[in-house]
Amino acid sequence: MRYFSSLLVLSVCSLCAAPLPVRGLHLLAPKTADIPLLVRFIREGMPKEGVNTLILEVDYRFQFRSHPEVTDPDPLTQADADAITAAARQAGVRVIPQINLLGHQSWAETTYGLLRSHPELDETPGRYPKNEGIYCRSYCPLHPALHPILFDLIDELETAFHADAFHAGMDEVFILADEQCPRCKGRLTSELYAGEVTALHDHLAKSQRQLWIWGDRLLDGATTGAGKWEGSFNGTWTAIDRIPRDVVICDWHYDSPIPGAAFFAMKGFNVIACPWRKADVALAEIAQIENLRSSADANIGERVTGFMETTWGQTADFIHAYFGEPPANDQIAQVVQTFKASFSRLRADQMTSASAGAGGAR
Repeated sequence: MRYFSSLLVLSVCSLCAAPLPVRGLHLLAPKTADIPLLVRFIREGMPKEGVNTLILEVDYRFQFRSHPEVTDPDPLTQADADAITAAARQAGVRVIPQINLLGHQSWAETTYGLLRSHPELDETPGRYPKNEGIYCRSYCPLHPALHPILFDLIDELETAFHADAFHAGMDEVFILADEQCPRCKGRLTSELYAGEVTALHDHLAKSQRQLWIWGDRLLDGATTGAGKWEGSFNGTWTAIDRIPRDVVICDWHYDSPIPGAAFFAMKGFNVIACPWRKADVALAEIAQIENLRSSADANIGERVTGFMETTWGQTADFIHAYFGEPPANDQIAQVVQTFKASFSRLRADQMTSASAGAGGAR
């Protein structure tokens, strides 16, 4: 028994000393005129801070050849993707492209490329003119014409960025199982949500690629205290027991450090903690990660795989402020401060762990 206990302690300690596998940053795809600025940041800023993973939310802003009709204004070109991936390769950064799927198919009065060009795929076609009265549009996950289009877009973007993973977003889905949808009416929201996650996962798995999603729809908003944004009030959260366990969960909490990472890890998922613009929340989430990796069961600790700063603003504004220019607004200033404080903490913790490990080896 002592032998096995010693093995467990050694395993947990080595896990704590190891650097987080994912030290990430989520950025919206910049304007095409700002691609050189992003390339500079990847080459200079990311290695300095210790970033090794970039989630680049492209959505429909890419010059798609498979379905050019979905392309939104100011799209990235293949040359832009090549410049980004070349810089990332030199900097040791893994690029994971993102299209926000299921929900978030519109913002304010703007309907994005997929439903603009294929309104028949809308969960509520012809309703909510100018998107009034809703948060964001959703597509119908059961429409027979949907997945052939989505899979083409995903494959094209993955190839363009030489990616081995894809982020599908899938956060803040409020329109689902609409009573007037002939396919979704009467179905459980959890069934529809799990079905869509599984369909995307299975498609990516055919080419040995990994699916990442935001985790909010898999949390019970009432029980966890996460609320309706960081958690679900429409029943999707029970989908957590219906989706493949190798989906990577990006657990975002912005105003308080809700311990979602522990929950997802205990459910069998690899999980990444994701703060935004409050440095104290970010540092508390890092402390939770470290505690789980150092003191939890080794099987659970190893599933707590990383940390990812989110930015949610113009990428050029974030980068300019990072390099010392006056921030465009208070939010950008807060995000840059949170990013620098978080990655400074991660670097310091790793140095401390490495020193402790070296001392123990002697």
